[in-house]
Amino acid sequence: MTFRKALMLCFTVAPLAAVGGEHSFLVTDARTGSVLSDAVVILPVSADHPDANTRMIQRNRQFVPQVLAVTAGTEVTFPNQDNTQHHVYSFSPAKTFEIELYAGVPESPVLFDDVGVVELGCNIHDHMQGFILVTDQRHGVTGPDGRVTLSWPDDRAFPEQVRVWHPRLPDNTDWREVSLSGPAMAGATEIQLDVRPEPQTDGSLQRLQQRFRDL
Repeated sequence: MTFRKALMLCFTVAPLAAVGGEHSFLVTDARTGSVLSDAVVILPVSADHPDANTRMIQRNRQFVPQVLAVTAGTEVTFPNQDNTQHHVYSFSPAKTFEIELYAGVPESPVLFDDVGVVELGCNIHDHMQGFILVTDQRHGVTGPDGRVTLSWPDDRAFPEQVRVWHPRLPDNTDWREVSLSGPAMAGATEIQLDVRPEPQTDGSLQRLQQRFRDL
């Protein structure tokens, strides 16, 4: 399959022809060429409405999914499917909240109404880490094959830039603007990201835990 390259550079490209419909993106590691799951691709077009029935599950002492992307104004429930209690929290500017020790489903969902990256932790299980990406634009998360398909309006030219985020970006507190080069082509648009190697241990989570305990 032929892929259109998207580099993390800023440059001017000619306007693209109007090509509405569904478009696929393939997100890869620029260093190794391996596909990247849990990458969020955001198109510069407004999202239709907040998402419904959205959950960030705790299962096997992990957040499932590890990366959840939602439209601003979405309420998210945090069902605990483990046989132990969890204590979910975030200090992120886009959403600071805390759900103290609980089992089952909390009484109330959490409203995510500000755009940004929300990092999650559990004060009981230090290894647990998750992310909620909140945006007011059309978006999707790549699967295990590194791909995501998004729809684009029929009456608009395909965008010259998209926003992309991944947990292993050098600074994963914000997304990146990615310029798309060349005319629209059949197949998928490949987006290459400079990401950190897969960590053996996650020091960033330990720092998050320490901040909670210092309160």
